[in-house]
Amino acid sequence: MTPKKTDLPDFESALSELEKLVQKLESGDLSLDASLQEFKRGVELTRHCQSVLDKAQLTVEQLTDNDDESSVEPFEPDA
Repeated sequence: MTPKKTDLPDFESALSELEKLVQKLESGDLSLDASLQEFKRGVELTRHCQSVLDKAQLTVEQLTDNDDESSVEPFEPDA
């Protein structure tokens, strides 16, 4: 049997869901079991968001690599 993989939303949706989870947890209205489930989901979303941010940072660093002469051109204004 293959382990079930939870569907993860795009970054913006994950961040929005995280904000809602924090509000629910801070309200104190949830049972202990519900709080633990929401916390687990929050950890999963946090790790997903961090992974997306890490990949984006790596992409930006690769695109702006100063050692790679082909990716950087000196700025020359038209005027």
